[in-house]
Amino acid sequence: MEFKTIRLNFDEGVCTLYLNCPETMNALSTELITEMASAIDMVSANKEVRVLVITGSHKVFAAGGDIKAMASCNPEQARAYIEPIHQVFNKIADLPKPTIAAISGFAFGGGVELSLSCDFRMAAENAKFGFPEINLGIFPAAGGSQRLSRLIGVGRTKRLMFTGETIDAAAALSLGLVDQVVPTGQLENVVKQFAGELSKKPPLALMKLKESIQQGINTDISTALIMEMDKCCNLFASLDQKEGMNAFIERRAAVFKGE
Repeated sequence: MEFKTIRLNFDEGVCTLYLNCPETMNALSTELITEMASAIDMVSANKEVRVLVITGSHKVFAAGGDIKAMASCNPEQARAYIEPIHQVFNKIADLPKPTIAAISGFAFGGGVELSLSCDFRMAAENAKFGFPEINLGIFPAAGGSQRLSRLIGVGRTKRLMFTGETIDAAAALSLGLVDQVVPTGQLENVVKQFAGELSKKPPLALMKLKESIQQGINTDISTALIMEMDKCCNLFASLDQKEGMNAFIERRAAVFKGE
């Protein structure tokens, strides 16, 4: 499939999805969101892909929502614009594979919200983060007001979203908004190494572990513990479990096939 606003690169089990609209600083246009939805479905169905990396082309991650498209919206039209973004970000959050946001340059509004739908956020030192929506008479509604508060806490979320302030990568790290900050010129290599490590892990175990963590935070501890045990025990029917344990006993490297 040919894309106009994104591009995909496949390399040894890792798919990198580049947001590729330099003229709009990778704003979340309807076309870009539609193409992302198709790309995420392709990645989900491709057993050869073990890890998804999302990043921006042209020294920017994503500038956020398409303000020109939203400016004249009424409530129904706003919903028609925002709902597909929700759907795509939910697809990313629920992808049964590890996801990494590699952030360089600006990540504002919906761009930060996109990163929040990923499992990991790794930033270059030149990254800038902010939620300017409040200054436009709205607020972050592509999942941000919910996902960020679960990640860094309610108070810190209110501070960022109520003020609309811009913070640098170091501040984002201190808040827990990102997991790691690296020199700008090293981001691609660091992310590639980390993604490569994850791509060698057992896919089924990663899938069930991700499900256990994400479903568990939305339920009570007693129910979550039962789900955890069930998901882990079910893995004992997999060939990967046998391979992993036999490799440990035989003191060799395990080769996981996702079976």
